[in-house]
Amino acid sequence: MVANPRSFGRIAATNALSDIYAMGGKPLYALNIVCFPLDLNKQILQEILAGGAEKCVEAGATLAGGHSIYDDGIKYGLAVTGIADTNRFLRNNTPRIGDKLILTKPLGVGVVTSAYRDGEANYADITEVIASMERLNKYAAEKIEPYDISACTDITGFGFIGHILEMTSGDVSAEIYCDNLPHLNRVKYFIEDEYITGGGKRNRAFVGDRVDTSGLPMWISELMYDPQTSGGLLLAVKQEQADELLGKIKIDDPQATMVGEIKIRTNYEMTFV
Repeated sequence: MVANPRSFGRIAATNALSDIYAMGGKPLYALNIVCFPLDLNKQILQEILAGGAEKCVEAGATLAGGHSIYDDGIKYGLAVTGIADTNRFLRNNTPRIGDKLILTKPLGVGVVTSAYRDGEANYADITEVIASMERLNKYAAEKIEPYDISACTDITGFGFIGHILEMTSGDVSAEIYCDNLPHLNRVKYFIEDEYITGGGKRNRAFVGDRVDTSGLPMWISELMYDPQTSGGLLLAVKQEQADELLGKIKIDDPQATMVGEIKIRTNYEMTFV
């Protein structure tokens, strides 16, 4: 996804740490998990590990060691352990009717990185993507502690729609404010230029007829199916507290927006306005 090994390490670590934040927890320590080719320059591995270590320090987590094996390709991640108050533990499928939905990072990572690999996206495009992927969800997570959050998840490989459906798996649906969806600057251009990822196509096939996006602009529809790497938090917060919480999150995560609300289940698990 990125050519710079240190950035690769930062993104992988940020992605791994995100699961702890999404559950209302704080990371305590992490273990490196590494697969690395025998004949590749070990300086690359050193840079990957350094990038991961930087994000652990930023998160306040101790990097306690790890495990490594030789493999044909490079693989790197963290096994992270955190702690959460059992009275404040956040689940991904327990939103309340009337709650507002806040998304803390922009969408479009898969599309823009695909365009960059093909030489279509420029340096500014990939710099924007990398900055988003390297951004810890720590800062948004710290701000939600005093608020009444009923559900939370982080947006990753299943795309925005996939993770919304995970959240509304009970007797509720989500109404999505399409015009509010945060997105990377040139993602509309790339989607309309037919940069649709394989992961996005698989997400659409998996969702099937559970969601009807036929009335939406094509680029909005594909944006919601696009798989994300190290995406933002999706929060379901009490309606009366939503504007205040969003304002606080936007201090450090300015692209955070109100993207919808939880409704009584109708014919579809998701509707769009």
